[in-house]
Amino acid sequence: MRTERREDSKTGRWLIKVPVLQLMGSEPVEMGKRPEQDPGNAGHTRITPSNAHVLDSVNTHTLGWLNAPPNACCFCWCCCCSCSCLTVRPSKDERIPERICEKQTEAEELRGPTLEEVQLWAQSFEQLIKSPRGRASFRQFLKTEFSEENLLFWLACEELKKETNRTAVEQTVKQIYEDYVSILSPREVSLDSRVREVINTNMLEPSSQTFDDAQQQIYTLMQRDSYPRYINSSMYADLIKSLEEPPTPNES
Repeated sequence: MRTERREDSKTGRWLIKVPVLQLMGSEPVEMGKRPEQDPGNAGHTRITPSNAHVLDSVNTHTLGWLNAPPNACCFCWCCCCSCSCLTVRPSKDERIPERICEKQTEAEELRGPTLEEVQLWAQSFEQLIKSPRGRASFRQFLKTEFSEENLLFWLACEELKKETNRTAVEQTVKQIYEDYVSILSPREVSLDSRVREVINTNMLEPSSQTFDDAQQQIYTLMQRDSYPRYINSSMYADLIKSLEEPPTPNES
């Protein structure tokens, strides 16, 4: 197959005759054009005994290009209007990081703490914060002082320390920063400039210890400031009173 050229005697211009590709037993097809398709047999090349041996020797990519529907994209010989080569599919590992679950939510309500347990809370802040019911009660108190974010930040850091998957650690670190450290967050905790600089440095290589200094500072803040007020609050006193055994009636 070759291109034929001849000179027009009138204009002096060279005319090029486009070669024709013709499969044995099929209609001629000009190079660079797609064949007309029968609506009832769209996308299929008729195979007859006379041309079957020729089709076997034709490159499959060529057949695919010839049989492509009119709306096929110019990049892919085997595609249709919804070209798979242009479809972006997220990998299994790509997940949109969800907001960090607040492990100690409002659903963690007091479930009948004993009097002895509640009295232990007054002995030390450690006794209070390691108790699930103690944290739930303390959180309710912090809400009244509009400082609930301190406890939530501390709890988020505790959950971060339990994470071992590197990808999950990086996502959790980013979420904690956005929720509690960023100055744009409505739940920003109070941290001094030194601790913020440490966090910014640690963010270059996120790990489960990224917020250790900040967590300790918030722990100390709650221990020295909020905890004494909680122990002396009416909320704590009412809880103690509700758990005390009623006085035994005097014998007559």
